[in-house]
Amino acid sequence: MTDSVLILNGPNLDMLGKRQAEIYGSEMLADVEALCGRSGAELGIAIDFRQSNAEHELIDWIHDGREHAAGIAINPAAYSHSSIAIKDALTACSCPIIEVHVTNIHLRESFRHHSYVSESAVICGCGIEGYALALRRLASLLGRAPA
Repeated sequence: MTDSVLILNGPNLDMLGKRQAEIYGSEMLADVEALCGRSGAELGIAIDFRQSNAEHELIDWIHDGREHAAGIAINPAAYSHSSIAIKDALTACSCPIIEVHVTNIHLRESFRHHSYVSESAVICGCGIEGYALALRRLASLLGRAPA
């Protein structure tokens, strides 16, 4: 186990800033990664930032994170509402996990109100700043910073 926090991003998050800015904002995934890098540096934790549109790849990264990550922040995107496989992979992890969403999933279409992943803490509706909040909370859980 390391002090590295795994930050996983699911399908279509590579399109941040390129689609539906009225919903997701104008920041791009590179902006999210830069924010996470700055936040991690301030908190004294290394960041391992990844994105995939493939469910199996996210699951493989979660499995690897079981052995190598101190914590996981995950924005499973649409997989929140459909992937029991991602939920099961996260359930097998003993490290702290925080689910992040750029939008408030509870104020959107009804099918988005339920998340299979939400057995962990959830931060939603804070824009990309939600990632920094998740890292701050993970740092606190890891004994690195106040909540």
